[in-house]
Amino acid sequence: MNTHDKFSRRVLLKGLGISVALPWLESGHLFASEAAAKPVRAAQRFACLFIGDGISPPHWWAKGQGAQMELGPSLEALAPYKDKLNVIDGLFNQHAGGGHAKCTGNILSGASLKRGRVIHGAVSMDQRLARHLEDDVAVPSLVVGCEQPVSGFHESQYSMVYASHISWSNPDSPVPIELHPSLAFDSLFGGRTGTLQNSILDDVLEQAGDLRRKVSNSDRVKIDEYLNSVRETEQRLQRLNRLSAEESVAVDPGQRPPVGQPKDFREYCRLMCDVIALAFQADRTRIATMLMSRDLSGQVYPFLNIKDDHHSYSHSNTGPEYQSIVKCHIEQYAYLVDRLARMQEGDGTVLDNSCIMFVSEHWNAHNSNQVPLVLAGGLGGKLQTGRTFDFVKSGNDKRKLCSLYLSLMDRMGLELPEFGDAKERLVGI
Repeated sequence: MNTHDKFSRRVLLKGLGISVALPWLESGHLFASEAAAKPVRAAQRFACLFIGDGISPPHWWAKGQGAQMELGPSLEALAPYKDKLNVIDGLFNQHAGGGHAKCTGNILSGASLKRGRVIHGAVSMDQRLARHLEDDVAVPSLVVGCEQPVSGFHESQYSMVYASHISWSNPDSPVPIELHPSLAFDSLFGGRTGTLQNSILDDVLEQAGDLRRKVSNSDRVKIDEYLNSVRETEQRLQRLNRLSAEESVAVDPGQRPPVGQPKDFREYCRLMCDVIALAFQADRTRIATMLMSRDLSGQVYPFLNIKDDHHSYSHSNTGPEYQSIVKCHIEQYAYLVDRLARMQEGDGTVLDNSCIMFVSEHWNAHNSNQVPLVLAGGLGGKLQTGRTFDFVKSGNDKRKLCSLYLSLMDRMGLELPEFGDAKERLVGI
């Protein structure tokens, strides 16, 4: 691909070691060479949001198609986007094998994991896509999370490393999870890491003002919305860092205050979703994963008026407490879907050009015979939406989770002869 082709409608604002890539602009050809003015397809993106320890089966269902789709209580936060969804039940992860730890470690690879002290699995599909697209973006992938990884071994003798990571760059090691929203934000822009007390926009606002005077009215609105979104996210992160600093012990002069992690799970998730949304909108990366809660999760949710930890409630996953936990996770997923759906891009939105997946390793406690999974977005018209599927009775060879991954990677230009335990694409997708 010609370098110019990648940025035919992309404009970069640069200042003092930082580059801010603006959203796709219809007036972008005014600032590029003739070669760069050729129209190109909008970028495709993929993100995976993961919840550990399964869902609440009685409340997790969908039926019907398009605007007539009916959603169970767990999924009702997605109701405004019925026509953008694929709700897929009954997929089978052959090498998950029940229990904990290994079901999470292979959720994006389908690999048969090694028991004991030696860690061994396979490269996850998000990282296969990241390698495929790495020449087109500044950051190959974002790997973030809202719960601290743990070490040691599960009683099954599988390492808890598997329970704490869904993204794997090679068979022997996962991609480290960024737990700090501020650092995840910094990683998008580079050159100014550690100086988030100041705005990254301060160095480029004059250029942005000049640019606004030259573009169409619709592009002015798009630029303003994007820069305001960046500024708003910065301000929330700065406030979080100040609060963290005030609660901490004294810091050496000249050092950056400790980077905060929100205590409220909802705020934590939404800050991470904001970072992913900005990354996709500015095309800084096209691949992201977010571990909202790990397998054997110790997360607590005082705002839901429940006292015990996430994993403890998963064993009673038909009750109101666990339903409220799952519903809360879906609400954060819906927040990201909504953010992307509001970002105009060409004739559609960033969501239209993306595939945002929500998945868990279990259907219910210790049962990995089927995987709960939702997709939002149409990958630039390559993926039909507004549908529900149930593969439970299709036979194990016809309902492989990795068959879905082959289908999605195909649509993003990465065609593989096989992946994980699958050689065939998922029929109907």
